[in-house]
Amino acid sequence: MSGTKKIIQSLSTLALVGAATLPFGVIADEWRTQAVDSAIEEVMVISSGSIQARLGTSGSITVLDSDEIAKVAATHPSDLLNRVAGVWVNKGSGQEHLTAIRSSIYTGSGACGEFAFLEDGIPLRPHGFCNINNLFELNTEQAAAIEVWRGPASAVLGGNALHGAVNVITPVPSENVVGVEVGPYDFHRVSLQANTQVGDHQFGISLVTASSGGYRADSGYGQQKLHLSHLTDLAGWAVKNQATMTLLNQETGGYVGGFESYDDSVLRKSNPNPEAFRDAWSGRINSELQKDAWTLKPYLRRSKMQFLQHFLPGQPLEDNNQTSGGLIVDYDLSRSDTQLNLGGQIEFMSGGLREFQASPTTGSAFLVATRPAGLHYDYDVDSQLIAGFYDLVHSLSDDWRVINSLRLEYLNYDYSNNHIIGNTRDDGTTCSRGGCLYTRPANREDDFSNVGARIGFERDLADASMAYATMSTGFRPPQVTELYRLRGGQTIADLNSERLNALEVGYKNDNLRVAAFAEKTRNFILRDSEAFNVSDGRTRSVGVEFSGNVKVGSHRFDLVTSYAEHKYDFDRAADGREQISDGNFLDSAPRWLGQVRWSSKLGERAEQELELSGVGSHYVNAANTAKYDGHFVLNWRVQWQATDKAELSLRVMNVLDERYADRADFAFGNYRYFPALPRQFYLGARYILD
Repeated sequence: MSGTKKIIQSLSTLALVGAATLPFGVIADEWRTQAVDSAIEEVMVISSGSIQARLGTSGSITVLDSDEIAKVAATHPSDLLNRVAGVWVNKGSGQEHLTAIRSSIYTGSGACGEFAFLEDGIPLRPHGFCNINNLFELNTEQAAAIEVWRGPASAVLGGNALHGAVNVITPVPSENVVGVEVGPYDFHRVSLQANTQVGDHQFGISLVTASSGGYRADSGYGQQKLHLSHLTDLAGWAVKNQATMTLLNQETGGYVGGFESYDDSVLRKSNPNPEAFRDAWSGRINSELQKDAWTLKPYLRRSKMQFLQHFLPGQPLEDNNQTSGGLIVDYDLSRSDTQLNLGGQIEFMSGGLREFQASPTTGSAFLVATRPAGLHYDYDVDSQLIAGFYDLVHSLSDDWRVINSLRLEYLNYDYSNNHIIGNTRDDGTTCSRGGCLYTRPANREDDFSNVGARIGFERDLADASMAYATMSTGFRPPQVTELYRLRGGQTIADLNSERLNALEVGYKNDNLRVAAFAEKTRNFILRDSEAFNVSDGRTRSVGVEFSGNVKVGSHRFDLVTSYAEHKYDFDRAADGREQISDGNFLDSAPRWLGQVRWSSKLGERAEQELELSGVGSHYVNAANTAKYDGHFVLNWRVQWQATDKAELSLRVMNVLDERYADRADFAFGNYRYFPALPRQFYLGARYILD
């Protein structure tokens, strides 16, 4: 393992030197986002940080540009991402969340592996060591653009892009701007963007800091995000160096229990777990070098998180950390009617996890006997990733094109257990009632080889419209926690990579997008009735997504909606005494999601948007015996350009003061919820300092 650590240390040195001296990226004008229209699905983003060029025009991609991001002024990533058809990000406590992209909401230790989260086309975390709350490590508040891809993207982006991907393009400020915002429950937010030019070098800084006392008891948070950029042009190389740092300290509110407890005036403000907290920080340095046909992207990442697992009996404290670095290489071989890119990626990671329970477990005799206090897990994992890929678009005629992408990926884990092997207490004694819950495997290595592929056809139609059909495969390797944080009598988790096969057909033009899809997943990873991690589940999905807009004078109307059925494709007794039956709907998978938006001008200097969001009824357990009825929420936003340099804004969220749940769940024989906030008023001001 020391070899990998030395490699990472070397990569760290190279990245730090590169941030100061190497020419990476592109000149400032090439990094600005060019929007055709802020609310239509497809936007031309002239930035190699974009994933659009590699994903192509076939398939479903939505781009939220900087104007829309500023207008929404999201206090949580869900406020932005839920404007995209087929996407549903559940709010947790504070900045926590769970994500669904053309899928159900996934939970569990490896659920974060279902989706790829990227910054300028570089994965936010190493393969196998993701965080289910990874969106709070992205500066979505000040992004130049946010790209959301729906459907498998493993053929282009690799593992973890099983159901989709979110890519944040970082800003390169062109103005000096300061913004302030205040809201209920002691919410404050200050943002700053500035730039300066020194000869051929452009420097930029973007900073946002926010805090809230929380609607519920003991549920406040403080969050800071900083991004630094450097652009230049040197010896024929186009330059971009950048660094991103984030910090989150939050008190965490637990689920409120009881059927429809989110509607109870007292319970909805309560916090059954006032002791819960989450402290997390992350840092990333990456650079980009472009010259002729070459693009090189070295990167270095570091993250550390500590949080109390208040949702588990005994409330153990988890500490995890990772240091990783790598290089992505791309070479453009395009000629006349053929666009062809070849590339590769290499990555190294050194990470670890420690779980310690300070106090004895309370509750039933079984829980007390099987969940002892003390050290549960203490392990390190080194990993190595090697991948090669190509992306091809070939014109068969003036209006017909074929697309093909392929990615081969090899991932190796080297696991070292720093604690007692087996499922004993931390002093080596055994537990009664069938043994301790926590099982620690012996030292081992695991490796996974995967292939992602995509092939499709595009046809240009009249009036600048296009029809397409694609077949694609996705994969995601097992996460470290699924392999090495075992339970009960399981000593080895012999898991396969999840695989997804998808077919999509669609039609698109400037004002309308329609896509229909069918997907099947095999090797679906879950906990069985013995709490063993297994990978022999299957799911199937069909659905349709629609995005359209129409303009009437100074008014614009948008409809963004999706209907999908996500079902289990097997029978199994699962963890939590749930019986999965073939044909059951996946839990937390509404059949329909949608938004209707009306925006208009209010004179020469003001504009408004009225947004109605809906979530359909859905089951909240795998057995399909418990259900949440769904909800509608109305939001209103107004921006007034008071002067050429000053802008004022007002947001009224949950205008009708509806009582609903941001997330509904059913566990341990009981309904539980994260209650949504009541009506909120936010006032903001933005001033250009130039």
